[in-house]
Amino acid sequence: MSSELTPPATSRRHWITLVVVGLAQLMVVLDGTVVNIALPSAQADLGFSDGQRQWIITAYSLAFASLLLLGGRLSDLIGRKRTFVIGLVGFAVASALGGAAGSFELLVGARALQGVFGALLAPTALAVLTTTFTIPKERARAFGVFGAIAGAGGAIGLLLGGVLTEALNWRWNLYINVFIAVIAIIGAFLFVPSITRTGPRPRLDVPGTILVSGALFGLVYGFSNAETEGWDAPVTWGMLAAAAILLVAFVLWQRRASHPLLPLSIVLDRNRSAAYLSVLIAGAGMFGIFLFVTYYLQLTLGYSPIQTGLAFLPMIGMLVLAAQLGTNLLVPRFGPKVLVPIGMLLGVTAMIWLTFLDASSVYVANVMPPLMLMGFAMGTIMPASMQTATLGVDRQFAGVASAMVNTSQQVGGSIGTALLNTLAATAMADYLAGHTPVTPGIGVDAALASYSTAYAWGAGFFLVGAIVSATLFRRQGQGLSLAHPPADARAAEPVVAH
Repeated sequence: MSSELTPPATSRRHWITLVVVGLAQLMVVLDGTVVNIALPSAQADLGFSDGQRQWIITAYSLAFASLLLLGGRLSDLIGRKRTFVIGLVGFAVASALGGAAGSFELLVGARALQGVFGALLAPTALAVLTTTFTIPKERARAFGVFGAIAGAGGAIGLLLGGVLTEALNWRWNLYINVFIAVIAIIGAFLFVPSITRTGPRPRLDVPGTILVSGALFGLVYGFSNAETEGWDAPVTWGMLAAAAILLVAFVLWQRRASHPLLPLSIVLDRNRSAAYLSVLIAGAGMFGIFLFVTYYLQLTLGYSPIQTGLAFLPMIGMLVLAAQLGTNLLVPRFGPKVLVPIGMLLGVTAMIWLTFLDASSVYVANVMPPLMLMGFAMGTIMPASMQTATLGVDRQFAGVASAMVNTSQQVGGSIGTALLNTLAATAMADYLAGHTPVTPGIGVDAALASYSTAYAWGAGFFLVGAIVSATLFRRQGQGLSLAHPPADARAAEPVVAH
């Protein structure tokens, strides 16, 4: 079936669906960074301590990461449109509750509730996209847009957070989600059709859900705790060990469950496993660049929050450009085995470039070029990986396969943030210990040394990603092709989404 045979009204409806899904994805992704900018103002307003501050971020990430696979599976079981609307409404209500919070406890509770509905919304949005765009050319374009949003959302969050915090107040970093959600809800009701289920309704794998949710909770909590309490803290190792045990138990259970939450065939496919690992590794590196470049711009160069957000705009532009070039021209021709490793190597180069920044660096000459290169790298990696991760999956498991993409990105971000923060803090302590007495100038140099260490290790992440993706992805023509999905895969997916 070619795009020329698609009725114009149907094709137009598909692209409006993409806008709706993109809004939902943007809301979830930018929420990971938009609140960061608002934290100092919220802390001054509500009076919570520095030690409590991390829970504003952790509450969201714990709920989001641990419930993603459940959210994806629920969209398979109760219908994508219904799940999508529930996720949008719930996220909007939680955001309004957080914006109006008069206490630290209520704000943390609202952030956790955002994470719950975000876990329902994010995989459903990708599943709607997967089951809506089945024509190869349209699918490539749609995933180019979606992948660009997934990659650029964090940077957009930094910009939006700075504007809202300076122009209004910190509460609008949460209230803004209500306006985005209302538009998306109206669009969902009008343009995302429902499909009547045929055949028996599968049951939810409750034991599998409990095992994997507990494992993901332990994994994210363990890495978050390592960031604040250190790697030698009993809670850190206890949580990570418990996560490993629960993951093993989950895999063993999935092998014998009559209605598995995540059929192992989905993740054992070479192309899909390569895609999930690529998203995880890119997520680890990307969170690192947002974190430490933000520190560098604000603390070393003295940028305001709005200036910091604007500094990331060239990166977003290059990301969008690379996403469109890759998915429309390069991935159909060369496949992810070529494009994803190239993107990873570009990420290595950008990270190494950033290690040369110092207190006298100029934005246009020294900061913007590596940021633009990183944007091109992420635009090359993310859309191709996300498209491959969901290609050819039976539509009854499209939601949980999509959830694995979000899970990989979230876990990668948690791992990257914890590891890079720890390595940076160690580098700073070592620098200060070797340069006494400590003066303000020494303090600046110590911070720069810590950032450079983080960038160098980030380059290592991307180098591992290049090796993994070049090794695991099949050559173009082997297995599923992004340019020409097999007929049975196309037939298994409806033209309209649940």
